[in-house]
Amino acid sequence: MQAILYYTKKGMTERVEERLDLGSFDEKFYAIVGRGDENLKYFSQIFDVKISAKGTEILIRGEEDKVKVLYNFLKDVIRELAHSTLTPQEVRERAKNYISSKEQDQKDQKEEVILITHRKKAIVPKTHTQRIYVDAIKNNDIVFGIGPAGTGKTYLAMAMALAHLKSNKISKIILTRPAVEAGEKLGFLPGGIAEKVDPYLRPLYDALYDMVDYDKASYMLERNIIEIAPLAFMRGRTLNDAFIILDEAQNSTKEQMKMFLTRIGFGSKVVITGDITQIDLPRREQSGLIEAIKVLKDIEGISFVWFKDEDVVRHPIVARIIKAYEEFERSKEEQDISKEG
Repeated sequence: MQAILYYTKKGMTERVEERLDLGSFDEKFYAIVGRGDENLKYFSQIFDVKISAKGTEILIRGEEDKVKVLYNFLKDVIRELAHSTLTPQEVRERAKNYISSKEQDQKDQKEEVILITHRKKAIVPKTHTQRIYVDAIKNNDIVFGIGPAGTGKTYLAMAMALAHLKSNKISKIILTRPAVEAGEKLGFLPGGIAEKVDPYLRPLYDALYDMVDYDKASYMLERNIIEIAPLAFMRGRTLNDAFIILDEAQNSTKEQMKMFLTRIGFGSKVVITGDITQIDLPRREQSGLIEAIKVLKDIEGISFVWFKDEDVVRHPIVARIIKAYEEFERSKEEQDISKEG
């Protein structure tokens, strides 16, 4: 059996060909199309496409997304027909359940939407851990998101902060991270203090501009509705009615972490993100994030969410890179132990 899919996109008709192998033809084809093509008429109605059979071909025409939904359903049916027998009525029942499942998925996804960006993109948690993370932020005053790069820790925290601001749950957003010197001394970098620390804060700006258009973001930054500053600038302040994100917290010192946590005021929510495998502090300094994990693990109102390699939502190669480095470090440690033995 050959399925030829047609769909309309931006007023242009495009043709996509896919082959669906039914093996033994007659009974399986009949189970799909039904008597007098009754199943095809039913599919046309519930999938909102035009569908017909010509010889050994099924022709589907309609909007791209809708055509692909029906095509995926047919693939599932054919997979089942490979090892069992179905009547046309049973195939119709499966189509009904398939549509109901898709509608429920769409409903669930709509409920999970955190924010709609200025590009009309819906930001939703994509993995189980991300869903736990978002729920933890909703239900706790302080949340630690700990795990490798690319797992959405900072991005989702930013989306939650903007959603809280939009719904007037807080009056400002504060984004901060340690300005750790990685090979360059701040004193030797050009410009004043703002220009010197700006490169360290750039990832926070990138996340912001991905969600909010440039003019609106600039307005909020100018009015201090959104403030982006190095962690050292938090000293001596009390942060009330704010959504505060501390990014790259693994590079905070013990003193900086304690200072930051004691700045939190009434009506504020805090998200602290970091990767304890990527500490850039000098060897003599202990990470404030690692100490906080030990000190605060049993404190009510504080939640710890641990991300894993499988939560990486960047390019698939990022997960493979992270895994390769972890295996390399593990192998190196084992070699060191064997040498000592």
